[in-house]
Amino acid sequence: MATSLQTQFLFTILCTFLLQFSRFASSQSFIGVNYGIVADNLPAPEATAKLLQSTSVGKVRMYGADPAMIRALANTGIGIVIGAANGDIPALASDPSFATQWVNSNVLAYYPDTKIAVITVGNEVMSSVDQSLVSLCLPAMQNVQNALNAASLGGKIKVSTVHSMAVLASSDPPSSAVFNSGFSDTMRSLLKFHSANGSPFMINPYPFFAYQSDPRPETLAFCLFQPNAGRVDSATGIKYMNMFDAQVDAVRSALNAMGFKDIEIVVAETGWAYKGDPNEVGASVDNAKAYNGNLINHLRSKVGTPLMPGKSIDTYIFALYDENLKPGPGSERAFGLFKPDLSMTYDAGLSKNSQTPTTPVSPNPTTPATPSPVQTSGWCVPKPDVSDAQLQSNLDYVCGQGLDCGPIQPGGACFDPNTIASHAAYAMNLLYQTAGRNPWNCDFVQTAALTSSNPRFDPKGSQFEKIRSTQSLGWSSHRLDCPRSPVKDCVGL
Repeated sequence: MATSLQTQFLFTILCTFLLQFSRFASSQSFIGVNYGIVADNLPAPEATAKLLQSTSVGKVRMYGADPAMIRALANTGIGIVIGAANGDIPALASDPSFATQWVNSNVLAYYPDTKIAVITVGNEVMSSVDQSLVSLCLPAMQNVQNALNAASLGGKIKVSTVHSMAVLASSDPPSSAVFNSGFSDTMRSLLKFHSANGSPFMINPYPFFAYQSDPRPETLAFCLFQPNAGRVDSATGIKYMNMFDAQVDAVRSALNAMGFKDIEIVVAETGWAYKGDPNEVGASVDNAKAYNGNLINHLRSKVGTPLMPGKSIDTYIFALYDENLKPGPGSERAFGLFKPDLSMTYDAGLSKNSQTPTTPVSPNPTTPATPSPVQTSGWCVPKPDVSDAQLQSNLDYVCGQGLDCGPIQPGGACFDPNTIASHAAYAMNLLYQTAGRNPWNCDFVQTAALTSSNPRFDPKGSQFEKIRSTQSLGWSSHRLDCPRSPVKDCVGL
């Protein structure tokens, strides 16, 4: 009987692991990348298509409609966004036949073998130098939409345009966000178009630039999804634990304020430069890896944002490769996730061949750019004499990442003892076990340490009861429950 139960238990664990692994081994539709071509050293489109298929990237956004790349992505299952350049807007707006020709050449010639999902008409038009394009953007979008409708593709391929965060007059706190009054009439007309056609509002939030304007250590942690005290929206009482959620929710608030709660948001660009000019604060490999890796982990958790919980917004990371011919500061040429030789600039956790199913969350900005995947066993616990304020920050951080903190909520199996220390210990170990059990997953700004002893809580007291972990205990460090009484194994996993 015991052997049968053990076999059944092992089978269940194996099935759970395979299900979990397959979830991350396949491409994920909400994770996309931007493919820019302002470079003279890009790999061949066919090589790029194979690279993308080796990752969990589900979508690619192009700034134009490069025929070779569109053909290379045919029959890969990867969704793509193609773009009409700002320079095409006047002709698209004034000449419906030009819009029809554009759709025939760039869509009908490849669809449905190539999975074209969205056409963007212009990029950051509202904040462009040529302000004459602002009034032409919507007519151009309408003509492209009409051309798609005529080809019976109006319900299958969406038409949008991409905005910078400059379209918002304010974004802090998120609930106060409204669109710039200078664009109010144009924006309302655009939003009516989106609502009528079911197309997304596409935005480019960059915590990287937010940090450059406020380069304090606490701002860096907030921008990199690292442990921090959080920022409370004074109007709603919502505590935001990262800048990405705050920026996206600011856009949500602005849309809601204009009465367009039905319009979906797509993050068309976001990323972090891995190097820059000497005066560009925050541009480093460590920060880029932390931001993109933790962003991917955040999206995979499907926790959503406070105003849009329980789902992952389609997000396109900037960028697949560096664009070595782009003008501007050094950072403009240093956003690439991959090098021209197809090797990783740093490991953001996108590879299907990653050794762990989730991206390691890197709470320490000094984490090496490409740490060896040396997994360790044991438990992650708070160091002695860590303040309650720091423990609360760690607790808020973990639970804000979408991990299951239900057991330490009132009524949960691990709620007692009801102390910050015990709840934080549970949460910190939960993240450590979930993120891959690597040493860098147990740092928490140097407030945590690994132990080989099994730290278990006595529900009648407030202190850890450390018991040496042995097989006779009947459990391992992989368990995600709080079994047995009177002493519970309430340390996350």
